[in-house]
Amino acid sequence: MSSEYRSMRAELPAQVVELVDRFRNPLKQIEFLNLLYEAGILEPVLVDTDTAARMVRPYSWFLDRVGAEGIKLTAHGYLPPPDVEAAAAELGLAEEWYGKFNRESQTYPVLDPRESAMRLGLLRKYKGTLLATPRGRTLRSDPVALWWHLAGQLPPAKLPRPETHASLLLLAAVAAGPQAGPDPLDYVARMLWEAGWQASDGTPLTGWQARDAAWDTHLALIRLGALVQDWHKLSDPEQPTRDGTTFARAALLTWPA
Repeated sequence: MSSEYRSMRAELPAQVVELVDRFRNPLKQIEFLNLLYEAGILEPVLVDTDTAARMVRPYSWFLDRVGAEGIKLTAHGYLPPPDVEAAAAELGLAEEWYGKFNRESQTYPVLDPRESAMRLGLLRKYKGTLLATPRGRTLRSDPVALWWHLAGQLPPAKLPRPETHASLLLLAAVAAGPQAGPDPLDYVARMLWEAGWQASDGTPLTGWQARDAAWDTHLALIRLGALVQDWHKLSDPEQPTRDGTTFARAALLTWPA
């Protein structure tokens, strides 16, 4: 490994270096480090208020909706129908989901980001009420700080190692954009195999299995607009956005917060 890569490796977070060391083939280690280098992984990350506000809106909306008093959940622990309908309208689910958008248990694009906000330290349940955490209340009116908070929480802490590696690889693929190939999830699946991870039957993971392994990170990237899907062409792979590449670089450099 050249001195250039050794120098870069020394500046990466320990968790990313641990992933590099998982690649059994030294050439794959260099390939991954080169991908990070070409993505500008060590360059300063800047985000303006308008961009941050637009990207974090799905999370800040939940914080605004919960407010100071919280939301009384149903007997089964779900959002009440009026809040589900409001969230569906805010998230623009008409193209990506079906149904009446009034039951959270049947409207996963509302349930999933709400649970994501909980796992990322913004919301919590207390005695049947959905509340903002102290951190969530602080970040509610500061989109740039919320953007950085989310970057520092992805992937969520204490995941099993294969899921952590899948999440870091997805962030790397988003940060690199087209340089990682035409399909970020296929890249994740391929590199998971190189890192020694495989499906339960011993075969390489598929792109869909890679997505499931990186579930929390993938979900957040979709809701942040860092990864986009053409809902009219579901067979086409999701693609990183320009703002998404910036966010992914921030996440790789700041995780864990």
